[in-house]
Amino acid sequence: MTVVLAHGLGGSTDLPIPFTYALIGASWALTVSFVVLAFAWRTPKLDPDSPGRRLPGWVTRFADAPITRNVLAAFGVVLAVWVALAAFFGPAASSENALPGVFYVLLWVGLVAVSLAFGPVWRVLSPVRTVHRSVCAAIGRSPAEGNARYRNSWGYWPAVAGLFAFVWLELASGDPGSVAAVRTWLLVYVVVTTAGAFACGERWCERGDPFEVYSTLASRLSPLSRDRHDGRIVLRNPLDHLGSMPVRAGSVALMATLLGSTAFDSFSAFPWWSRLVDGIGSPIGATLVRTAGLLVFIGFVGVSFWVASRAAGGLRPEQRSALPGLLSHSLIPIIIGYVFAHYLTYLVEKGQATVILLADPMGRGWNPLGLGDADVWYVLSEHPAATASIKVLCVLAGHVLGVIAAHDKSVRVLPRGHQLTGQLALLFTMVTYTFGGLYLLFGG
Repeated sequence: MTVVLAHGLGGSTDLPIPFTYALIGASWALTVSFVVLAFAWRTPKLDPDSPGRRLPGWVTRFADAPITRNVLAAFGVVLAVWVALAAFFGPAASSENALPGVFYVLLWVGLVAVSLAFGPVWRVLSPVRTVHRSVCAAIGRSPAEGNARYRNSWGYWPAVAGLFAFVWLELASGDPGSVAAVRTWLLVYVVVTTAGAFACGERWCERGDPFEVYSTLASRLSPLSRDRHDGRIVLRNPLDHLGSMPVRAGSVALMATLLGSTAFDSFSAFPWWSRLVDGIGSPIGATLVRTAGLLVFIGFVGVSFWVASRAAGGLRPEQRSALPGLLSHSLIPIIIGYVFAHYLTYLVEKGQATVILLADPMGRGWNPLGLGDADVWYVLSEHPAATASIKVLCVLAGHVLGVIAAHDKSVRVLPRGHQLTGQLALLFTMVTYTFGGLYLLFGG
């Protein structure tokens, strides 16, 4: 049993649904949804301040209990130490070491799934946060305090840099599955995040930690959230919660990095692109070409969304410049839908293989959980038609929810005479994302 991480997380090709049918379905889904919204959704209906439906009080008490928080924090630290055993003392071959699988599967994709179900879990599980809180408690300092002030102008930019570093390692570096490369990346991440937390307090974790920002972003579509007044856990329309995402410097770049990199991962599986990169000969040259391709995809998403968001009339310059940030949350459903469409099989099947390897981090025959003889259940690969349908639905659902979120915000912020025409450019851009996403998902 092996975990192969040759290039990124891999894509999905040869899905047993005619590509033309998928594109027709996508165009109809978005067109019909926009027509319905334009004529039946003329006033804002999504409310970020909606109280939602309160869950029984014991749910909040259990979630906030010190023992619950401490157990989860301890689990995060123990898991980090356990993974470190694989990183420093495990097998050198990436196919026999759990580290790449933990990094690319459980952390990158699994974190989205868990955050979507339960909320921003990285705030509790993060070993860096746990260490920071423990040290602050020992020295009598509030974790919120730091020696320096986290400037508002920094926004999400430190997290954007961290996320780009992740996707660059995954998609553009010469050997993304290398145990040494992943170990080095994680060491730099721990050093930078720890230093940021002690320098700027927990605000660095909230805005600068790439994994916490990623987890929080995914949690915006979780049905579970907190009441803004008393902090009680409530069930809420995820689209209401989505609109509460703060607009900060780097919001559009954050979305573009996540969506553009996932699209580039699919694109990089095209045979002609692989032949082009392989034909360069020089490892450094190949890395530069892949880096350029990654930047082109991220840049395309960022620039196209920025231009389309601003293409509305009747606005003052300062209002127009604020639109991309105000509408950036509408890309979150598209990002999550495409992540699951692209990496679902990988999460379910490679995730099992990673857990099996993780049971014996140093490759010495340990079997504490009885997983030594376990086999991977290829439940999705054995049902390709169902898997293909699920993946297409993930893409379509993400784009439809994105259109709804963008439309509601546009109705809220655009002048009355431009509420419909001001969205046409953004609709066209989202249709382009849908067609492009399905084209790349199906491998052309």
